[in-house]
Amino acid sequence: MTALRVDGLYKVFGRHAAQSVNRLRAGASADEIRAEGGTPAVIDVSLAVEPGEIFVVMGLSGSGKSTLLRMLNGLLEPTAGTVHVGDDEITALSGKALREVRQRRISMVFQHFALLPHRSVVDNAAYALEVRGVDRRTRLAAANEALAMVGLEGQADKRPDELSGGMQQRVGLARALASEADVLLMDEAFSALDPLIRREMQDQLLELQARLGKTIVFITHDLNEAMRLGDRVAVMRDGRVVRLGTPESILDDPGDEYVERFLADVDRARVYTAADVMAPVSVVPVDVPPAVALEALGGRGVTALAVVDRAGKLMGVVSAADLRAAAGDVTAAVRPPAAQVPATATLAELLGPAGASYAPVAVVDDAGRPCGLVDARAVLGALAGATDDGRPPAGSVDDRAELLEGSRG
Repeated sequence: MTALRVDGLYKVFGRHAAQSVNRLRAGASADEIRAEGGTPAVIDVSLAVEPGEIFVVMGLSGSGKSTLLRMLNGLLEPTAGTVHVGDDEITALSGKALREVRQRRISMVFQHFALLPHRSVVDNAAYALEVRGVDRRTRLAAANEALAMVGLEGQADKRPDELSGGMQQRVGLARALASEADVLLMDEAFSALDPLIRREMQDQLLELQARLGKTIVFITHDLNEAMRLGDRVAVMRDGRVVRLGTPESILDDPGDEYVERFLADVDRARVYTAADVMAPVSVVPVDVPPAVALEALGGRGVTALAVVDRAGKLMGVVSAADLRAAAGDVTAAVRPPAAQVPATATLAELLGPAGASYAPVAVVDDAGRPCGLVDARAVLGALAGATDDGRPPAGSVDDRAELLEGSRG
């Protein structure tokens, strides 16, 4: 089951809103509806958010993203369409039933913190549980645990005005975590913070997500933030979702000129990962003769091999020149890779090691087994969007044959 599902959602402000929806369904443009006195804020949006996903909705001011978010928890009533949180249809609920779903299944983190100034940090963090009727001892224990998760140990008894902006936003995040809601809605949650604190909060959110696996819908107008945080990203324009996909797929294929212009200044180094640019790895065990490894290297059309121990764990890399100069077994020819990184390492993390060594960077799994090789040319090509279709090139270890061959010494 999806964590959250939206089907055919519309929100039109003004008189005759239902009639405006019918006109939009029949093909009228948003400008035509505005000329008739209506204000279409969200137009025919359908999407599904999977459990444990960070789903980012991005767009410029006025694109409809915040209006969409407010329909996800019933703060705004749609003109048409449905919203489901798990098996609960939000758009069919009202009164007490809707309040109960908000209290138990959906929590919100606001742009401007929305803390109660007269209450302590821990009481703010416990507020959602208090509204739910949880006893004080239980809710304070949950709030203190959530404050520890966001790095606010020792701050429980302070007032919000004693904290920095970044710390206040951490209190808001702790309040959402303490509520144990299924879905977190984050409306421009970091946009009021200065760049350094904003980056720290993004790091914090990613760390928490890796640990807790929450389902998060995150609203932002910041492209780099969207590309950094989102498992998937929906781009809105004039009330409609005009592109939806992974950050990498949207960079590879913007879909239209508007999205392409929107992406012009994205920091590709923090979107693409080692998995996007690595060359498939060819592996030999460390105890084979050099001649056997040379045959394997030539037969697979590559210029470098990954050498592994008997457990399959990476020991290093070898080139043809290394092997021809070796005697005995492959052990004598092994050299360390430029670095060992996980497949999720960003190109920003690969730039230094890839540029400092003729040996490729080795991409390894959690057990240290090699998954692929990456060289500097592949990294630079991806940053430049070097291929004709805009995709990052596959790892180009083969193209550095002369450099790698001559690097032994």
